[in-house]
Amino acid sequence: MKANYSLSHSLIAIDTETTLDLILNFNTEEQVQASNRRSLNLNLVIDRSGSMGGKPLRYAIKAAQKLVESLNPDDIVSVVIYDDSAETILPPQKAADKAKISTQINRIRAGGCTNLSGGWLMGCECVKSQQTEERLNRVLLLTDGQANMGITNPQALTKTAKQQAEQGIITTTLGFGTNFNEDLLIDIADAAGGNFYFIQSPDDAVDVYRIELESLTSVVAENLTVTLHPEPSVQISEVLNNYQSTTQGEAWEILLGDVYQVEAKQLALQLLIPPQKNPGPFTIATIEYQYQTTIDDNIQQVSEQIPVVITVGSAEEASRIEADMLVLEQTSQLKIARLKNEAIAMADRGQYKEAAEVLRSQVDELKSKLLNEIFEVAEEIAQLEYYAQRIENRKLDSASRKEMRDQSYQTLNRSRDDLKLRGSTAGNADSLEAVSTAEGGILVKCFREGGKLRVRVISEGYNSEFNVQFPRGIRQEGVTYVVEEIQLSANGSFYRATGKICRLVEPGKEKAVTTEKGKSQKLAAAKATGGLEDLEPVDTVGDGVLIQCIKEKSKLRARVVSDGYNPDFNIRFPRNIRAEGVLYVVDEVRESADGKSYISYGKIRRLLQ
Repeated sequence: MKANYSLSHSLIAIDTETTLDLILNFNTEEQVQASNRRSLNLNLVIDRSGSMGGKPLRYAIKAAQKLVESLNPDDIVSVVIYDDSAETILPPQKAADKAKISTQINRIRAGGCTNLSGGWLMGCECVKSQQTEERLNRVLLLTDGQANMGITNPQALTKTAKQQAEQGIITTTLGFGTNFNEDLLIDIADAAGGNFYFIQSPDDAVDVYRIELESLTSVVAENLTVTLHPEPSVQISEVLNNYQSTTQGEAWEILLGDVYQVEAKQLALQLLIPPQKNPGPFTIATIEYQYQTTIDDNIQQVSEQIPVVITVGSAEEASRIEADMLVLEQTSQLKIARLKNEAIAMADRGQYKEAAEVLRSQVDELKSKLLNEIFEVAEEIAQLEYYAQRIENRKLDSASRKEMRDQSYQTLNRSRDDLKLRGSTAGNADSLEAVSTAEGGILVKCFREGGKLRVRVISEGYNSEFNVQFPRGIRQEGVTYVVEEIQLSANGSFYRATGKICRLVEPGKEKAVTTEKGKSQKLAAAKATGGLEDLEPVDTVGDGVLIQCIKEKSKLRARVVSDGYNPDFNIRFPRNIRAEGVLYVVDEVRESADGKSYISYGKIRRLLQ
């Protein structure tokens, strides 16, 4: 593995205090061959609670099957499912008979509540039963809801994650949809030394599993630890990434974890250099790093070190040296990620105006440094403006909050472009003026790429591969817009939409008014005139509430299995459509007058599994 560094400035002025950004990159040029990579001991823990019913669970199953297809025959795989209780549906075994494993996974059905701890700990035990130093021992924990059974205390779950990691069991968490606790899953991943992913929609599931497996199968080093020894008087002002660190005197020890062949591991620091009296090369710090890697089929400890050197010159020389824009871009993105977390915390405390101001101040700073001429930073600006507006209007809903936390996490912990700035929810173009012709304007269209919404010009005469900086709040997948003007960025690498923006619609629909969907306050209590077979089938819960019919002794009871409801409450529900194990979607559920049960309202549909 090789290490190199970049500085925001290669030369500093003599007799001048200077703040520098330093980025360390750790990567390898050696390609990890499938036949030579470390074998996996992998457990998939899949949430099959009622709220996963329909499309989400089907896509989770598909993602798990795709992952199994990519395993080597010598890899060990096991599968645990959980709702109220946990069950090992695939005991640990080599991934030789993939068809058999896929068939077993395909039998998973939804139902019940969310005993996250029960499923997770059972998955850890599966991995422990086959644990060896030669294998990578991992648990992938997928959930779409809150931990509402078993161990539910966040601190206890995080402590458990750390204990499992100390025993060599690393957990990666995957949050599905908008009901899970993102803070908890991020804390578990951090404590366990794994990764965190936000699966925004069922379509994302396969891609996210692919990214994680791609990482696991390209591990070139484990437990990368960096120790920084700054020269006397040089101060480490801040570690910009989200890595565990400790200090011993002036030295900093930072744990970076696994290094993947498919992505560089980065460490960014801010340094304060006191005035230097002597011109010429100056060693700022010495970097020691150590890691474990496989050499000739044996796991060995490797230790290396590199000096970080800068040149001290005259003030005139320093004024002629331009800053390294790539370093400034990368460190700016890390600072933005930290500010997003800060803004979320402020909004959680009810400081909406202050949180919005934090984000807008960052926008002003980025523009003052001309960093908005870099597309990724321009996209960050669009995101910051969008989130600032939502926070100020007290509309930071669950989806937006998860997007912000995910964006911060991926920026602070990973360096994959396909994980940065993901976010495809909440945008809406319905507020725009609708037109049926592009006369006098330029056509652009919104596309979904992975977990991102991108906008590109579709009118002739423009580069269709260039991205367009476009307001985040009106991006909506599949929508075509008419913009007044398209401008090329200063560096010629992307476009900006300026002037008036309209939505292109079919002729005759220009005056159609789209109103925001909302649940009726006058819904009638749910009724069913026919039988179970007469219910409308659906494959997603959408904005509805999920109900399941379960058998208690000789009676069929209905229970709410969507998150946020008491799973022990009975619910008033038509008896003529009750069938054991069936999942239903209703428009609304309300508490009864005595607060001891629920009543279902609106239309009843049957959820397909």
